[in-house]
Amino acid sequence: MTFQPRPLNPNRSVRHFYGSEMRRLRGGAGMSLARLAEVLKYSKPHLGRIETAESMIPEGLSEKLDAAFGTDGHFTRLYELARHEVHPDKYRRYMDFEARAESIAHWSSCVVPGLLQTEAYARELLSAGAGEATEEEIEQRVAARLSRRERLRGNAAPHVWVVLDESVIWRQIGGPKVMHEQLAALLPLMDTPRSKIQVLPYSHGAHRLIGGDLDLLVLPDSSMVAYDEGIDASHLYEGETSVQERRRAYDVLRAYALTPKESARLIRTAMEVCESCPSSRS
Repeated sequence: MTFQPRPLNPNRSVRHFYGSEMRRLRGGAGMSLARLAEVLKYSKPHLGRIETAESMIPEGLSEKLDAAFGTDGHFTRLYELARHEVHPDKYRRYMDFEARAESIAHWSSCVVPGLLQTEAYARELLSAGAGEATEEEIEQRVAARLSRRERLRGNAAPHVWVVLDESVIWRQIGGPKVMHEQLAALLPLMDTPRSKIQVLPYSHGAHRLIGGDLDLLVLPDSSMVAYDEGIDASHLYEGETSVQERRRAYDVLRAYALTPKESARLIRTAMEVCESCPSSRS
């Protein structure tokens, strides 16, 4: 049976447009999907799903497409837009805000926030909450999460201030080796001109934000939005009263947290504990 390519609707989304451009340029070059897969060193089924917008676009593919077709950054630029569409609709507005934010303040009660996660740490978290998701779907979610870290690179990186509950650094997500790597990745960001990380010690006790996560984003027009995230529900606040209420709660935690230097010392202690575990040396 002759393969019939699935019809594309390039006007549906940037990701669909990206796929239609792949097919258009591939056809113009007289290149089959199998041949393109050989050139790019990707599997044919994987490229087929990207071309039909069924799979997210992996990091690094766009540069290879530009090289293969001589398109001078066309796919690379499209990827910068398309990568924000891999997130579920209910998060998309927040993701758009995060992509434009000039500063990001984050409180995390349980885990390292997505912007700062290593690949192994993110995979453990996403696998634990995957339900019946396939391995491929999990990998797509991992890639989506890692793509957010690109915001922390370059001159346009936002200012980031993170307050972690002490439990975050002691809970060994993925075991001691994964956790050691994750904690080590935090240290270079503890106290820089664009980033600060503090730990709120157990001794602080109860507080307004216990049990949930909070993001406060300052946008280019100086407006601020807040994003609350719990186990089963999340909410984006754009009204000034709601945002300022959450900002005050965050400022209290920041005041009671350890300094970045003290926090780094505590994180190094947690890393030493990871190193002492037999499985971390395997």
